[in-house]
Amino acid sequence: MEIVIVKSSRNNIALAAVCLSAVMLGLEITSIPSILPTIERVLPADFKQLQWIMNAYTLAMCSTLIAMGALADSFGRKRIFIIGISVFGLSSLICGLAFSAPLLIAARFLQGISAAGMLACQVAVLSHQYREGKNRVTAFAWWGIVFGLGLGLGPIVGGAIIAFLSWKWVFLIHVVIAIITVILARIGVSESVDPHDGKTDIGGMVTLPIAVFGLVYLITQGQTLSLSNPLGLAVLCISLSSLLLFVFIENKATRPIFHLKAFQIRNFSGALLGASGMNFSFWPFIIYFPIYLQSVLGYSSVMAGLTVLAYTFPTVIVPPYAERLLVKRGPKFVIPLGLLVIAGGFMFLHLIAISDYASWITLLPGCLLAGIGLGLTNTTVTNTTTASLPPERAGMASGMEFSARMISLAINIAIMGFILLKGVQAGLTHLASDSLSVLDIAKLADVIAAGNLNDVQSVGITASVARNALTHGFEWVTLYGAIAPAILAVIARWIFSKKKKMACPAVN
Repeated sequence: MEIVIVKSSRNNIALAAVCLSAVMLGLEITSIPSILPTIERVLPADFKQLQWIMNAYTLAMCSTLIAMGALADSFGRKRIFIIGISVFGLSSLICGLAFSAPLLIAARFLQGISAAGMLACQVAVLSHQYREGKNRVTAFAWWGIVFGLGLGLGPIVGGAIIAFLSWKWVFLIHVVIAIITVILARIGVSESVDPHDGKTDIGGMVTLPIAVFGLVYLITQGQTLSLSNPLGLAVLCISLSSLLLFVFIENKATRPIFHLKAFQIRNFSGALLGASGMNFSFWPFIIYFPIYLQSVLGYSSVMAGLTVLAYTFPTVIVPPYAERLLVKRGPKFVIPLGLLVIAGGFMFLHLIAISDYASWITLLPGCLLAGIGLGLTNTTVTNTTTASLPPERAGMASGMEFSARMISLAINIAIMGFILLKGVQAGLTHLASDSLSVLDIAKLADVIAAGNLNDVQSVGITASVARNALTHGFEWVTLYGAIAPAILAVIARWIFSKKKKMACPAVN
């Protein structure tokens, strides 16, 4: 009995460490958008640099997440987890002390790599220490709640810090949390490895990041693919070649980091699609939502943070109910439902954006609905993916799932930014004249999309015209946010409901 109590106590300490690391990850995703307008003025940074301040983190995370899962399986989940937390705290310190946009972007990239180490190990640690039954469901539910709490409180934390302290403290707060988390992890987390681990898949670790980085670079930089743009064509060729090489390597590797045979498992494939679907709309939009709230509606950073809080807060409340619904109805019901609810929330936001009645109160129903959809999907896809593969491949399973999340997030941050820019440009087309060329409008769109409506008055554009153009861009963004998850919900439902049940392949 004493051994059971001691084991339970260590498991609880490990759960606390995992939850604190989840808080850091959640805060780092949703608190940053609130400070982007301030960073733009203080450092300063242009619209593309603002995108990279967000995307450097997600791109580094998604590029290295599968590799971190493989390294955790090989060298120990506890070891990689603690290293990830420590480097995250150090890189957060560098972010807080950054004095230029390029330095901040570089520090965010390091932060993303260390976040990948934490994230890949969170699920693996929980899967190892809570093997089955009610305790496993409870542990994953708490992880989902706390992760959602970090995500939900991020906007108001960022807004409050901007209002009362300095933007630097949005990063510096993680230094303190990281120290506490390392102490708890050293005490509570049990070391675990994959007993069947073999040769490390270096080829896969190298080719996937190159492929993803090239694609995101093309979208974010707005590179045109033509014979007159050799750089764009070169990046595209390198990216596609790396992707093909990655697929070839993973098919031949003895112990691949991204086991393509796992896609033959119906629940795993459907859950991975659900993990990606969330990031076609919900999380990318949180990057640009504060710009709309502050620049179009004229809200303060605190008020904007409170509004975004309504958008993310359901992610704190819904996961326990989603886990129960998962047990009762299965993933083929819960995951497509969550994507459809997200799509419904964005359709509400789109209808408000195109009306003359936009305010926090009219945006609230769409925000809550989208947040509920995210809450239905967020932890259920994780539980489904890890339960679909053998326990000894928990690191690979979590790495594949969160890589799907982060790759789709990085790409869709770029896509939403591209759609926003094109929408703003479309809103400015009536200004095209001999004195204001298409090139001038493209440059104006960059400024307006970053929320700098007053900076365009020097070229004869009123703040009202700029505001209308920015609103037009957000109309396009919310429509994309409604259509994309709805389509993916239908595809996910079809995958889950295939009549011929896929056999579980060997993934060792």
